[in-house]
Amino acid sequence: MKLLENKVVLITGASRGIGKGITMEMAKQGADVAFTYLSSEEKAKELENLLTKEGINAKAYRSDASDFNQAQELVNQVLADFGKIDVLINNAGITKDNLLLRMSEEDFDKVIKVNLKSVFNMTKAVVRPMMKQRAGSIINISSIVGVRGNAGQANYAASKAGIIGFSKSVAQELGSRNIRCNVVAPGFIETEMTAALDEKVLEEWKKQIPLKRTGTPEDVAKACVFLGSDLSDYITGQVLIVDGGMVM
Repeated sequence: MKLLENKVVLITGASRGIGKGITMEMAKQGADVAFTYLSSEEKAKELENLLTKEGINAKAYRSDASDFNQAQELVNQVLADFGKIDVLINNAGITKDNLLLRMSEEDFDKVIKVNLKSVFNMTKAVVRPMMKQRAGSIINISSIVGVRGNAGQANYAASKAGIIGFSKSVAQELGSRNIRCNVVAPGFIETEMTAALDEKVLEEWKKQIPLKRTGTPEDVAKACVFLGSDLSDYITGQVLIVDGGMVM
């Protein structure tokens, strides 16, 4: 039996990169998948078609997780289409990097809104249905930058550290209802975003990683499969760092 059979998984920001990797891995493990996109409609539809051709119940939704009302509407729509939500994965995120001296208020606020407020919005929207079914797993994608900070990323680090504090609080509040909340904190993961980096920069990063390689979206996805499945049903309030040993 597959690890996520009969489970419905909702993933935000899933048309590319880590989100796409998570969606594909969840589907591979037997889950029905609902996923969101904001601007990459073509890529989202491609992914939906790819999955449905393989006989997977999958649907893409255009939705902005950082908008409170849109998050509520999305969850209502997914419940109408799929009947339930067993696993929520909050993956939507952006970067607007700059040194603090040069960082604008707008760039700080935008990153907090998209990366952190979206987690509040989506979690708030799924809490009641999960409480009714007395089961659920919420997985929030943070970053090692949220654990250790990073120069030039004060806004991003604040948003990703905020996710950790939020998740631990939610885990304490909802544990008695059999709803778990955990964090996955990826390290250096190769995506479209990192593909633009200079080869020398990549080599420098690899030197800092004990496993001597950068991570893949699949590496992060496998951690999400574990936390979404019944294999982890006594695990909540934890931060699972997926970084090849970089920050141990």
